Amino acid sequence: MRTPYERTLASLSRREFLNVSWKLGIGASLLVSGTQRLWAKPVFDGYPFTLGVASGDPLPEGVVIWTRLAPKPLEGGGLPHVAIELDWEIAHDEHFHRPVQAGKALARAELGHAVHIEVEGLLPGRDYWYRFTAGGIQSPVGRTRTAPARHDDIQQLQIGVCGCNHYEQGFFSAYRHMADEHFDAIFHTGDYIYEYAPYDGKSTRVRKHLGEETFSLDDYRNRYALYKLDTDLQAMHASAPFIATWDDHEIDNDWAAEFSETNTPPEIFRLRRAAAFQAYYEAMPLRRSSLPTAGHLQLYRQLQFGQLMSVNVLDTRQYRSRQACHERSVATCTNITDIDRTMLGSRQEQWLRDRLSGSQTHWNVLAQQVPMFGREANPGSAGNRHVMDKWSGYPAARDRLVGQIVETGLRNVVVLSGDIHSHWAADVPHVMNQPDGESVAVELTTTSISSGGDGSEVASYWHDIAPTHPHVHHHSNRRGYLSCTISPTQWQSDFMVMDTVSRRDGVLSRGARMVVERNHPTVVHA
Repeated sequence: MRTPYERTLASLSRREFLNVSWKLGIGASLLVSGTQRLWAKPVFDGYPFTLGVASGDPLPEGVVIWTRLAPKPLEGGGLPHVAIELDWEIAHDEHFHRPVQAGKALARAELGHAVHIEVEGLLPGRDYWYRFTAGGIQSPVGRTRTAPARHDDIQQLQIGVCGCNHYEQGFFSAYRHMADEHFDAIFHTGDYIYEYAPYDGKSTRVRKHLGEETFSLDDYRNRYALYKLDTDLQAMHASAPFIATWDDHEIDNDWAAEFSETNTPPEIFRLRRAAAFQAYYEAMPLRRSSLPTAGHLQLYRQLQFGQLMSVNVLDTRQYRSRQACHERSVATCTNITDIDRTMLGSRQEQWLRDRLSGSQTHWNVLAQQVPMFGREANPGSAGNRHVMDKWSGYPAARDRLVGQIVETGLRNVVVLSGDIHSHWAADVPHVMNQPDGESVAVELTTTSISSGGDGSEVASYWHDIAPTHPHVHHHSNRRGYLSCTISPTQWQSDFMVMDTVSRRDGVLSRGARMVVERNHPTVVHA
């Protein structure tokens, strides 16, 4: 049934309709057919591609390309509630002299005028360039790259690993340097935005959040827009395909399933979570399989890069048990050892077991959020302080995951993580509180892009815990990212660091180069 507004529009003569449309700022090309309203030839009152372009989730035959129309990005986008037609192109060269494919798409108001084009029919292991056009206006050009064919025994791949970009606490200069590396893919460990209200404390912030803490869909949309207006972030997205997962701040600090940090009733928190899920999907170059439905967003998935590497992207937030004792850190906690407590949920655990047991690739990657190597572990100590939000707060779940790795006989597992705003290269011990015991995998934890400000050479607690952490082979408390070069026999990780993020002209350098030999799960200095 039509709304009164739609019945009124349909009753207008063409001349009356065009006159009203123009005055509303919709232009002379809003077509009404039944209840479908389409702005086929839009006339914008500002540049519509303010949020840039992105690509993601590369497959051998295709990739997702993304943009969101938003001439007034900090005002919900500034567009009428109609579908807007745009064109997309993909080519072999950045000047589009050798076109490959082109098509049309609808940027729908229901999704904040974001589009996710799943381009298919491409060649494996190739660079492509893409762009969009709406209302005669072209977007920036983005570079992407397809994954190698599944059975190709490729000899090298380069990926970036990054996460935790707090807008107020530092500039995103590291992203500009990532863009210059032209990675085959970039994995983001989460905390792409922070939900907090503007900071009003006494310490310095380099810039300020707009609006209050995010609760509604519009709040989250505007917060993503604020972050995506950053030109360094846009350059990173335009440089390589993006593999996204979330951590907590995309929704609420330390959220776990349907539980909030502040003990909001679950039935109320689910409303906020649904708004955050939709905004996340709108903002990321994800496939339609991740479209939120019934309060759920499918985020765990596997991407394969030839015979070189299988990437298992995990979701450690949506299905986990609530943190034990509902605190970040306690000395003792009666229910922490409950064997039913989970980090991944039973379905995701079984999914991961199946992927690991059937893997034939040279490297198996667990691309996820929070560390599992046991930064909090002290050998032989029965009274460890467990950080309840990390894997150390879920010992039974960690034991099951480590057990899966051992059962499959895999000795080529690399865990990628973030969250703690510092660089770590560590062995993953079979038993968490026995860090000098057998290692079953290696973990490479990236520092933050900006969260925590400039940082320091090492964390304040490092010298206290170093003697009891023989499985940790590198640590730095500077901001930056990981640059990983992967071959069939060796995984090399450059721990890149910024000297400052409180100014835009921070200098990048390599803090350390760490190497893992395939089937030898330990990290060594190069």
